[in-house]
Amino acid sequence: MTTDVLFVMLALAVLLWFGVARYLRGADLATWDRLPDALRQRFSSGGAPNDEHREVAKRLANLLEPARRAPARQRLALLREHFDNMFDECQGAARFVAVDAGGVAAEWVLAPGADGRRRTLYLHGGAYRMGSPRSHRPISTRFSAITGGAVLVVDYRLMPEHSRLAGIDDCRRAYLWLLENGPEGRAAAGTVFVAGDSAGGNLALSLLATVRDRGWRSPAAAVVLSPATDATLGSPSLKGNIDTDPLIGPMSAPLARVPRSVLLWLAWLQNRLRPCDPVLSPVFGDLSRLPPLLIQASDAEMLLDDSLRYANKARAAGSPVRLQTWAHVAHVWHLFDPDLCEARQAFDEIRKFIDATAPRACAGDDQQRA
Repeated sequence: MTTDVLFVMLALAVLLWFGVARYLRGADLATWDRLPDALRQRFSSGGAPNDEHREVAKRLANLLEPARRAPARQRLALLREHFDNMFDECQGAARFVAVDAGGVAAEWVLAPGADGRRRTLYLHGGAYRMGSPRSHRPISTRFSAITGGAVLVVDYRLMPEHSRLAGIDDCRRAYLWLLENGPEGRAAAGTVFVAGDSAGGNLALSLLATVRDRGWRSPAAAVVLSPATDATLGSPSLKGNIDTDPLIGPMSAPLARVPRSVLLWLAWLQNRLRPCDPVLSPVFGDLSRLPPLLIQASDAEMLLDDSLRYANKARAAGSPVRLQTWAHVAHVWHLFDPDLCEARQAFDEIRKFIDATAPRACAGDDQQRA
């Protein structure tokens, strides 16, 4: 085989590689960066990080360091264990009840006085590979108190033991089960909310589109915290904020050196879906006819532009979406409530949003839409 033939074959292989990678990443979303964000609310406790922010960064470093020093085959197990134990002291007076939610493991979280007719489906974060109802009790207990109702935290199947689609299916099944079952047994819900953070925010947004498209009963409102909306890794803040994100930044540093085309191919091989498929990347889907939605994100986190692009595109499609961002805080800083001022403030904003869209006085009314 001549050198010229080898060169042509190599050139064709390179063109095919990058051509398919372009197909995998989908449409250019940069247009949604340039839209005015007049409806974006910004919050800040000062011009620079303070002692509370530094303490959060220290706790996150303590979470990541043991796994970083461990052999590669042990890292995920260590991260899961440390994440689950990290907030054991932050559970308040809530009750936790394990339940089988239509074949899906889950946990009811019940703050004192919780109304079982008001139900929130909460989807925890953890990069689809870690996290559990236990790791996210600081958030789920607050949601129970804020909504005045019961919170069902789904223990969906995690990667790599299971496929990403298995976790998505678990969330859908748990939602349908929650509509007809409460903490006291089988009974139709009065008011329903959907919420999630990070990877769970992605699952929540994907679920909202499924609910709309399949004609299921829509939630009264939804809240997502630092959601991942774009699995094609196209958001500018993924690189721009890598040094200011104390959680995702250290975990993502090795991947930052890998070409995006390689990561897109790996994602396709793992999921057998284009990374830009709206099931995996909600920002690429139809964002019209969504329920009232509150998105909260950090100005310093790598997923900031995932939130900004989703909010801009959804508002352009006519959906009632509100975006709030905080300066200096970590990804999903809500986990550090009540020690962090911004966490307390963020939950106050969530309370206002919930009270405005579905106040507690409406818990027994006829919101039971088919």
